[in-house]
Amino acid sequence: MYQFTKGRPCALRHGLTAGVSGLAIALTVGVAAASAQTTPQDAPADQVDEIVVTGFRGSLNAALNIKRNEAGVVDAIVAEDIADFPDLNLAESVQRIPGVSIDRDAGEGRSITVRGLSSDFTRTRINGMEAQATTGGTDSSGGANRGRGFDFNVFASELFSSIKVRKTAAAETEEGSLGATVDLQTTRPFDYDGFTMAASVQGGYNDLSENYDPRAAFLLSNTFADGTFGALVSVAYSQRNTFEEGFSSVRWAPAFGSGSSGGFCSPLGVTPQNSGNSGGTGASAANCATGLPRAANTPSNVAAYNTANQNNVFLPRLPRYGRLTHEQERLGVTGSLQARPREGTTFSFDMLYSKLDATRQEDFLESLSFSRNAAAGGQTQIVVRDAVVENNALVYGVFDNVDVRSEQRFDELSTEFTQLSFTAEHEFTDKVRGRFFAGRAESVFENPAQTTVTLDRQNSAGYSWDFRGNPDAPVIDYGFDVTDPASWSWREVGSSTPRSEIRIRPNGVTTVFETFSGDLTYDLSDWLTIKAGANYKTFASKSYEFRRTDETVVPALPAGTTVADISTLLTGYGQGLTPAGVDTSWLIPDLDAVAALFNIYCNCDTGVPGGDFRLGSITVGNARGGNRNVEEEDLAYYVQADFNTDVFGMPLRGNLGVRQVNTKLLAEGFSSIGGGSPVSGTNEYDDTLPSLNLALEATDDIVVRFGAAKVMARPQINNGLSGANYLVPTTSLNATGPNFSATIGNVNLEPFRAKTYDFGVEWYFAPESLLSFAWFYKDIDTYIQIIRQALPYSELTAQNPSAFAPGFCTGVCSPSTEFQLTSAINTDGGPLKGFEISYQQPFSFLPGPLDNLGIILNYTHVESEIDYCDGVACTTFITEDLAALSPTAYNGTLYYEDERFSARVSASYREAYLQNIPGRNGNALEGKQETLNWDVSASYNLTDQISLTFEGLNLTDEENHQYVGDDSRQSTSVYHHTGRQFYVGARYRY
Repeated sequence: MYQFTKGRPCALRHGLTAGVSGLAIALTVGVAAASAQTTPQDAPADQVDEIVVTGFRGSLNAALNIKRNEAGVVDAIVAEDIADFPDLNLAESVQRIPGVSIDRDAGEGRSITVRGLSSDFTRTRINGMEAQATTGGTDSSGGANRGRGFDFNVFASELFSSIKVRKTAAAETEEGSLGATVDLQTTRPFDYDGFTMAASVQGGYNDLSENYDPRAAFLLSNTFADGTFGALVSVAYSQRNTFEEGFSSVRWAPAFGSGSSGGFCSPLGVTPQNSGNSGGTGASAANCATGLPRAANTPSNVAAYNTANQNNVFLPRLPRYGRLTHEQERLGVTGSLQARPREGTTFSFDMLYSKLDATRQEDFLESLSFSRNAAAGGQTQIVVRDAVVENNALVYGVFDNVDVRSEQRFDELSTEFTQLSFTAEHEFTDKVRGRFFAGRAESVFENPAQTTVTLDRQNSAGYSWDFRGNPDAPVIDYGFDVTDPASWSWREVGSSTPRSEIRIRPNGVTTVFETFSGDLTYDLSDWLTIKAGANYKTFASKSYEFRRTDETVVPALPAGTTVADISTLLTGYGQGLTPAGVDTSWLIPDLDAVAALFNIYCNCDTGVPGGDFRLGSITVGNARGGNRNVEEEDLAYYVQADFNTDVFGMPLRGNLGVRQVNTKLLAEGFSSIGGGSPVSGTNEYDDTLPSLNLALEATDDIVVRFGAAKVMARPQINNGLSGANYLVPTTSLNATGPNFSATIGNVNLEPFRAKTYDFGVEWYFAPESLLSFAWFYKDIDTYIQIIRQALPYSELTAQNPSAFAPGFCTGVCSPSTEFQLTSAINTDGGPLKGFEISYQQPFSFLPGPLDNLGIILNYTHVESEIDYCDGVACTTFITEDLAALSPTAYNGTLYYEDERFSARVSASYREAYLQNIPGRNGNALEGKQETLNWDVSASYNLTDQISLTFEGLNLTDEENHQYVGDDSRQSTSVYHHTGRQFYVGARYRY
């Protein structure tokens, strides 16, 4: 139960079942970054109206209390009851907060964006200390997280009692964020009054995979010795087995010219149109493969060739349909011990453990030739029979001599997160208080099995695609029976052309935070408090990767063994997304059979031709960039004045302070020179970060807020989309083709720096109600961006003669071969501005049962103007939005709640946003289209202790829709769906 006085709510009582784990939400705008000094005074006794609020409405009011009594801008979520909100994980709970959007992987929330700023600019603290959790995702979602971002899908929402998103800075709050600091708090025994127990059990069903999954949570807490000691444990467990199906292209590339694979084979007697390609060889008649049929010099063949082979025409590099099978098991455990030996002294020891184990099997049916150059027997052998171009995209084509592949990739993924922390709080006198904190958080991500096996078919005739009926899901005809083992081949003995591949790429990353801090608080007067403190923090991120030396060399099949023995059939594909005419079954490799046949996991040379399965890390060029170590030491100290006074008869509270920070960095890795020479670099920088937060109670119901600060965020470590290191001063080189590339790291990068300003007005116009407006502006002074440009190898040699020595570029590579160079530099950034509107109200004024209805709405609009360098010299620029910024986002929840029945329907919208600027393969942009997710939740109380529950997630089966192109052409690169998820269960409270 919650009791509120008229006009100004009192603090949340202890001992309420509404405080038991699992996150229900309160959506508020303009909540806080620093604690207020006092709670507003209660109204006179003769004006008190007692309002008893329980359940979901009680959680909303608890969060409104947090917001209203803070000095800065914070939004809060407060736990209602165990597993009582329709969220798969913590990320999906956080998305209910104004200004917060999430990015999904495999249909499940993974990372967050706050006010247009991605996870690279957002810090996450658990139980008061910064931490990082890392998982592995699909390649289109960025793959394994090797940077600073926090993967929220590691944790079940049931483990946490509250979330605060601090959108303005205060001197006492640790630095490292341009966007927000997210504070996650697990439950403690002193949160309750005596014995508390709660449990939930659910069964889930996904309508695409048609799998059933369990989900359960449990909490037990008690206090002893007259409330001087307490112990708590909570556990959350879930399984999830889903399909992800759809079309992808692995980007689009020019038909010929820079960044292409060489152009199409010209008809007999026709001079090729293009003069060069990424491999440094022209698509002359000699590039058309000998021994394969070429188109005759007829008007229709010449017209088709001329239509397709244009330098402003883009084609899908690897057009494919696929099914990804995801299996996931998540276990989370929290523990807490608290002691209060005397009034004013509290010791807290907190433990958080989470284990996320998953497997992912990817089965794709794809064509290879459009992404391969002449040296690999690729695009230059393709004959164009027919072609249609619309808006510079080759939307329809019929081709001969196309190589087709069936690919299976299997990943084992594991994340183990452990955090231990100790907090001591003591009142030395009635005016002096102190706090000491020590903690360690470790995230260990391992991908011990990342194996890909392929079956191939060369030179198929009559291959076609047609995007005209559906630009997101084309009709693809492969020109042969894709279910027949006789249509496919394994490596042929003595063949010089790649016939299959076995890729083995185990990898992992470990991140560790260790923190020590101390704070002193002195009440100088009844309206002024002085705070001071210091914080020492270390951060270490170490990653590794292994690969086979030559993944395109495989053993021949033993005598008597056929493709049928190492393959199986995928069936039932394409439910609800793909158009008619797409193959619903195709032959796929059987990885287990291949592994047993060739002993591919022996890490040895089996002694047969093509049977070298030894793995290397720094000895394998393509794996070197994944082996690196980054260590940081951060020392900060601050002083802050908190005040609570009156101005012209209006209560004014706030804080003014400054934080001084020193950062020392060590970055180590391996470069191309000498087959993997170790390189290292150091950097050190200082930041002075002043901040101001004001909250003026203009009336009993209106709070006006203002905030200003200088903020910083440390540079990213790794760029997942390009695979390049930001900070580690390494170079990498792919000089074997078919796609030639190079990278250069930069240890001397300065951090992101910005000046921020916030202004908000909050109107608490009725009990449990809020209407608010918040405006924010961030002047980003220092920015970091990845630049890409096409350079001949001779220019790379001029930039770094040792790393890009002429001797490293031989065979298919020459000084004139064009390379895609990727590097990171500091730029000037630009402004980011926007506003948030929030509305929250129960409809208690409506007649009859309608007075149990209520609504929560928020809307966020963000704009930015970032000048992106179009080339290494930064002589030209592209002005676009900040990467990961959605200009518009909104959330809404309509709820009903009475003594027995509770129901909610929620919607979360995120406008399209950019992912990579400039894009790869000659594309100006890479981005993700808008999403609108609908969820429902309902519960019925059988008794005071037992409730039945129902949840429905992703009711419209929203697609993951990514694109590449420019402002006029947006060609689909990913179009996948994961199905609808339903849960039925029960909860018990005591």
